[in-house]
Amino acid sequence: MDKELFLQKLLDAEETLFHVSFSILHNEQDCADAVQEAVLKAYDARDKLRNESFFKTWIVRIVINECYTILRRSKRLAPYEEARMDSAEYIGKYVKEEYLDLYRAISKLDDKHRICVILYYFEEYSIEQIAQITQVPDGTVKSRLNRARQTLKGLLEEQEEVI
Repeated sequence: MDKELFLQKLLDAEETLFHVSFSILHNEQDCADAVQEAVLKAYDARDKLRNESFFKTWIVRIVINECYTILRRSKRLAPYEEARMDSAEYIGKYVKEEYLDLYRAISKLDDKHRICVILYYFEEYSIEQIAQITQVPDGTVKSRLNRARQTLKGLLEEQEEVI
């Protein structure tokens, strides 16, 4: 893959990379670090990608791995404090205010369920693509999405009762 094609495909995937990394790290600076490291690794390995049509799936997997590397490092160095998704800067920049309750509920899901929800509903990946990215069987992705929907329903109903 030549440099120009790599750059074009990277620009097409940029928003997805941020969404996925934020769903794991909850911190813009760490997300930027994870995406930057992933881009460097992908660029160095771009000739190893056999089928260019799988670029986005391939680079999302690299970003997920980088996010988990950052989490492991941060746990060794100091307790990791998650930034909440309701910060004013995040709301104004990435989340429409009318969807804030949904985003808060999604942020309460564990990583494996949250990643599936983000990839399926926000980034419109297929079950098969998510299975490839997360390296689990299709059935596991389906069950994670089902459990996530059930959990989100419960969380959103609790919020409605409070209001």
